[in-house]
Amino acid sequence: MTENDPGRTAGKKPDLSVNIGKLRMKNPVTTASGTFGFGLEYAPYLDLNRLGAIVVKGTTLQPRPGNPTPRLVETPAGILNSIGLQNPGVDRLIGEYLPYLAQYDLPVIVNIAGDTVEDYAELAGKLDRAEGVAALEVNISCPNVKKGGMQFGSDPYMAAEVTRAVRGNTDKPVIVKLSPNVTSIAGVAVEVAAAGADALSMINTLLGMAIDIRRRRPLLGNVMGGLSGPAIRPVAVRAVWQVYREVDLPIIGMGGIVTAEDALEFILAGAAAVAVGTASFINPRAALEVLEGIEQYLVEHQIGEIGELVGAAHRT
Repeated sequence: MTENDPGRTAGKKPDLSVNIGKLRMKNPVTTASGTFGFGLEYAPYLDLNRLGAIVVKGTTLQPRPGNPTPRLVETPAGILNSIGLQNPGVDRLIGEYLPYLAQYDLPVIVNIAGDTVEDYAELAGKLDRAEGVAALEVNISCPNVKKGGMQFGSDPYMAAEVTRAVRGNTDKPVIVKLSPNVTSIAGVAVEVAAAGADALSMINTLLGMAIDIRRRRPLLGNVMGGLSGPAIRPVAVRAVWQVYREVDLPIIGMGGIVTAEDALEFILAGAAAVAVGTASFINPRAALEVLEGIEQYLVEHQIGEIGELVGAAHRT
């Protein structure tokens, strides 16, 4: 049957399920770390059970107070953030937030960050033993912390070293989050794939800054921060396209997704799943609306399963 054959999907819903390594998601929509808290903040606004997964706030070994304020600045078609990985630490995540999320029928992906390779290894070991963790997202690409962050994500060999350390301490799927603030994002992807990554998430924020022309000072307390939102989507789609051609790993695409149409761009470029981030600040139901729009697109175009669209733009 052809794509437009009405008998192809008649009488049944399209199959939205995806595999991210060993992680099975019932649909391709998740949340971007740092934009969805630990889920409980958004629970009053949408049914978390309907999402394919949730990625919780970046977690470190010890609690972090974060960067000095101001931490957020609006920009045309986006925001600059300099949160600095403020979080309550891994022990509180395990003791408080994971038990809360256990009531929901969705995989929980924990984003981890550290100052040293040893930090990442220790975090992986702790979370490997924790109940309710479906996968680890390795944050080697945060542009607004003074230690770690881009130090690892901008160097392919350091990125691989962190990946190996995490891989050696967990049997859970390892998803490495890539930075766009590099000369060749595909080059970094090749190295972390060889080091044992099961999947990639991309992209993290672009490094940027803004200046108050009246006070003649930077608007962010940390001077520079990460740019996110629709302004970066073309950069993110390009990055997914390039990496898909070089690395045979599932990709979770993100960067400025607001609508289903935005998400479908990433999927056609090669992403197996997508993450909604900054849009959730404007519309707490954004991730769910993106999911509904993807399903409607498949129905309208009589496509039986979402996998048929992954990387389809490379085949036309």
